[in-house]
Amino acid sequence: MSIEEKDTPTQELQTSSHGSFWEVLGVFTRLGFTSFGGPVAHLGYFRQEIIVRRKWLDEHAYADLVALCQFLPGPSSSQIGVSLGIARAGILGGLAAWLGFTLPSAIALTIFAYVTQGLQGVANAGWLHGLLIVAVAVVAQAVWGMARNLCPDRPRATIAIVAAIVALLWPVAAGQVLILALAGLLGWWLFRGQQTSEAPSLSLKIPRPLALSCWAIFFALLLGLPLLRLFFPIQALALFDSFFRVGSLVFGGGHVVLPLLQREVVPPGWLSNDQFITGYAAAQAVPGPLFTFAAYLGTIMRPAPNGWLGAILALLGIYLPSFLLLLGILPFWNRLRTLGAVRAALSGINAAVVGILLAALYQPIWTGAIHAPVDFAFALLAFALLAIWKLPSWLVVLISALLGAALGLLHF
Repeated sequence: MSIEEKDTPTQELQTSSHGSFWEVLGVFTRLGFTSFGGPVAHLGYFRQEIIVRRKWLDEHAYADLVALCQFLPGPSSSQIGVSLGIARAGILGGLAAWLGFTLPSAIALTIFAYVTQGLQGVANAGWLHGLLIVAVAVVAQAVWGMARNLCPDRPRATIAIVAAIVALLWPVAAGQVLILALAGLLGWWLFRGQQTSEAPSLSLKIPRPLALSCWAIFFALLLGLPLLRLFFPIQALALFDSFFRVGSLVFGGGHVVLPLLQREVVPPGWLSNDQFITGYAAAQAVPGPLFTFAAYLGTIMRPAPNGWLGAILALLGIYLPSFLLLLGILPFWNRLRTLGAVRAALSGINAAVVGILLAALYQPIWTGAIHAPVDFAFALLAFALLAIWKLPSWLVVLISALLGAALGLLHF
């Protein structure tokens, strides 16, 4: 069977919410242990495991969720994971997806903070370089598969290429949001009179009163926590407020969050800049979302609460906005995405998403991993294992880590 035949979504998709908490937890825990390479690579891992292999959603539904989460503040890959969990097993499924994807790296970084030793040499470790290279293969496979499904004609392929060019030349979070907005307008203009693909309703069983309550809680916390902090100088409240504000206001996720976090924790003297940089280096060596860096910060900062309690408060603070925003918008998004005009706009937005992923494949994925011909050969091997031999991504990640370690010992 060809790659095209194997990757094309079929009509036998498991889109109904009949999964279990434990099923979603198992799938996303494995992803939490194996998803190296940053938020863009995470989208590739999600697509391979959830869309291609398990067929919980089709390609268009996945792209719609990716487009939505690109517009929301917070960690986009984690938001997409939570959305996939909700689509599979309801709100508990979203919680299971977050726990499975987040806890492996959060626990690892918390333990590292307790050890509080430097991470000398890890950035040059062969096994870590192997993991960065396999991320190239994972993202390349995702871009190729999504492009075939979401950019099937000249207009959408052109939108994707233009979006990639703009994203490369204007690599800021605001630029990404503007690209998607303009692509949506262009898609609405080009495709509004055409018959767009049907968008079956996702199984997102979130009551609208709960969604509206989440919006109310989000704004109440965003506006109220700073006021409470003024009247009640409690360190736990200050910590939670700082991390909640970062999770609420950062667009683009990933490395964009670093300067915001640095301004919240270093100037007040909660930890030193050297400790901040050391923790960031450790965060590069673990799988899963970069936002789990908050667990390290919450563990090591002074004064109390710190340790495990500080890690939990920091994680809850930085991730709670994502949960509230998703639960608040998904029921309305599920209805909107079935409307003809919105489908036309999404045709352009989804093409732009492919372009943004293509740009990210080069910077930072390719430039951070491919430095020599042997690296490119390594990436081709990983791509072949994924796309031709259809090995599960976790196994290819393990093989790549071992091969990277071996090449490191041989000084390649």
